[in-house]
Amino acid sequence: MDRNYIEEQRYLKAKKRVKDIKGFYGHLASYVGVNIFLTAIIVFGMMNDGKNFVDSITHFGAYSTWLFWGIGVFFHWLGVFGFGNVISKDWEERKIRELMEKDNRRDQKLLKK
Repeated sequence: MDRNYIEEQRYLKAKKRVKDIKGFYGHLASYVGVNIFLTAIIVFGMMNDGKNFVDSITHFGAYSTWLFWGIGVFFHWLGVFGFGNVISKDWEERKIRELMEKDNRRDQKLLKK
């Protein structure tokens, strides 16, 4: 195969991966920002209706969007980073090489002493 073709395919794959990761972090930032805003509105609204602060912050309604949207964020994370990256055969091989290189570096340091 042409070396330029292989490099281009690697570049396109990496570019897509970066786009996916960026999309996840945007989703996560929206999740945190919007939920802080909604929780504040709900808590202050409940306090204006006569509930005390402790009852307002412990009410499930104040956190329900955190929970349900959080499930969606979790599955988005799974789609982007996923367990496949952690437990795949490719991961095992990379981890074995990484540990072997670490041992080699340690051994080289010991030999120099």
